[in-house]
Amino acid sequence: MILSKATLKNINGAKVTVPTSEQFNLPEKVLQFGTGVLLRGLPDFLIDKANSQGIFNGRIAVVKSTSKGSTAEFDDQDNLYTLCIRGIVNGNNVEENVISSSISRVIVADTDWDAILGIAKSPELKLIVSNTTEVGIQLLEESIQQSPPSSFPAKLLAVLFERYQAFNGQADGALVVIATELIPENGKKLEAIVYELATYNKLDEQFTAWLKANITFCNSLVDRIVPGKPDEETLKKLETELGYSDNLLSMAEPYLLWAIEGGSAVSDVLSFASVDEGVVITEDIELYRELKVRLLNGTHTLCSGIAFLSGIETVTNAMEKDDLRTYVTQVMLTEIVPAIPYKVVEKEAVDFSKKVIDRFSNPHIEHQWISITAQYTMKLKIRVLPVLFNFYKLKNKAPLHIAFGFAAYLKFMRSAQQDGKTYFGLLNGVNYPISDDQASYFQENASVNEDAYVEQVLRDTAFWGADLSVLNDFINTVQRYYQSISDSGISIALSALDSSIQEKN
Repeated sequence: MILSKATLKNINGAKVTVPTSEQFNLPEKVLQFGTGVLLRGLPDFLIDKANSQGIFNGRIAVVKSTSKGSTAEFDDQDNLYTLCIRGIVNGNNVEENVISSSISRVIVADTDWDAILGIAKSPELKLIVSNTTEVGIQLLEESIQQSPPSSFPAKLLAVLFERYQAFNGQADGALVVIATELIPENGKKLEAIVYELATYNKLDEQFTAWLKANITFCNSLVDRIVPGKPDEETLKKLETELGYSDNLLSMAEPYLLWAIEGGSAVSDVLSFASVDEGVVITEDIELYRELKVRLLNGTHTLCSGIAFLSGIETVTNAMEKDDLRTYVTQVMLTEIVPAIPYKVVEKEAVDFSKKVIDRFSNPHIEHQWISITAQYTMKLKIRVLPVLFNFYKLKNKAPLHIAFGFAAYLKFMRSAQQDGKTYFGLLNGVNYPISDDQASYFQENASVNEDAYVEQVLRDTAFWGADLSVLNDFINTVQRYYQSISDSGISIALSALDSSIQEKN
């Protein structure tokens, strides 16, 4: 039995939350650009949750912007999909299954652009959401008269101009636009491009004035691990348990955060925010970005080389090892929390750290360490360097766990061979890929001996965009840990790190 509107009556409501018939009759209040699992697992999930409680009461028309693939999986299931939520909260296992009916239809922009422009004219439309990946929010100078325009910002401008005309420039056409792409200031960057495109398209000043008065662009931060469809064995087990087949079934962790920058006017539109404490509407979301980037992402980055070089494949498996679990806990609580370069209440940061530990320990999410090492250098610069410099500003001494993370990074990045443009490291006689834009730099520096290699890289101010030599004893500390990793192996070196810190304390 395949999941569809017709088969809902045959599904056991004790095992999965099933939508009511009334939910299918709700108006389309949201236009969403993007069909990905993160949108289905976070904003779309929240809207469905609100609809099931008689709040918000609106469905989502989804725009498929690319011509790749088809909408068959959505069409065959009447746009229904199952979200299987699995994980750990406060040390307790969580299992929940939800059939979401929040999506009303999926429209292919290339073949049915008129339908999208038709939605733009609807009085019911209140919200536009996007997740078009980081490259989606870029300026491409083009006419919005194309059917459709190529870029997402041009598509959005075409929709807004259509709405302006349909409402004769009146305020009742007001909308909230929320970008969820994983770039800083995502909403404001999108807004700036839309205005540039309006100028390029020579749209009249009355339209620009209407845009400024009635269209609210919001920065937002999304955080939830939604890996998508599980492996075949897990999928079969879930479908047997649920009693039906679902080609759109996805896994998600319990934790979620959607931090949206806005005031009371935005809150009034986003009534679904009331159904989950993970939705935060505030005038400044930078606090939430700092907590995520420093504690979740920064810890991921520092641990990735350590765990991978230890022969551990996934984040969950790492948390089963005492030394690595201790490292995760200590680097967050003793080095990152006190040095976050933003005004943060310590209790908030500590509470967030505890949630990170739960998330890392989730046995249902297989997050590969080798995937986390992608663009290792960039991640270290963005996520960790500001913490490192602030730690020195506060304490003027080397943060030992961060220094060990740097040593593991340098060990991981020391490539052993090159195959065309692909770079590899060598671990226990086996090659592993180095997916980093700076891999060639490390290939060039690998020819020097190991003592010179560490100092040469860390003293390269052009490479780091900062002078690490001014940090008291940092380079020497990293060099000492690097040598320990080279001489004894990373597992023994990590145990020695823990032992030496305990002795000092």
